[in-house]
Amino acid sequence: CLRYRLRSAVMQERTMKLYNWQFAPNCRRVRMFVLEKGLDLPAMEEVVGEGFRMFPQYIGKWPHALVPMLELDNGTQIGEAAAICRYIEDEHPNPPLMGRTGLEKATIEMWERRAYDECMIGTAEVVRNSMTEFYDRGIPGSLEPVPQIPALIERGKGRVRRFYKKYDTRLRETRYLAGDDFTMADITTLCAMDFAKFAGMDIPPECTGVARWYAEVSARPSAAASV
Repeated sequence: CLRYRLRSAVMQERTMKLYNWQFAPNCRRVRMFVLEKGLDLPAMEEVVGEGFRMFPQYIGKWPHALVPMLELDNGTQIGEAAAICRYIEDEHPNPPLMGRTGLEKATIEMWERRAYDECMIGTAEVVRNSMTEFYDRGIPGSLEPVPQIPALIERGKGRVRRFYKKYDTRLRETRYLAGDDFTMADITTLCAMDFAKFAGMDIPPECTGVARWYAEVSARPSAAASV
């Protein structure tokens, strides 16, 4: 429709910058979301350097000390991957990745949140509490030292194991997590699973539903282009 074309034209004229860490799964969620919308990625600035440490100038700009962060041309800053994607979804509603009806939106958010809490955070517990690069950095975003807790490694692995089992049940019933359409729930889940695979927690052999879904979603152009 004309209204959508006008909104798209305005959006393309805006200068946006994504403060990015290429390795981080939350940054990849945004990159993949933008690519699925058929949009060009915004200008990106890498803000994490040697030793997985953020540059001081970025922390001075964004004291939450987290990525990603989207900065608009008027200086407005939007943090958190889901919030950034919500902004882009409202500016570019087609194709819809966050749902159209109330039921679709609720179903997408439900499955996305479970993937984030169980797989993404479970993996983060393993990574943050086992890698030497994160010594005294047990919680992201904290500028104060937070000690590693070795017991959280096994707890995190357990969360990921349960995630795989739960999502396998779902993906034996549906093509994608929220039904027949690819959505934000699938983006977050793929990014979380690739993070888990990086940490040595691959898809269990018995989870054939997850394996089928993973192969299909990984073959999407946005999956490779967002890495």
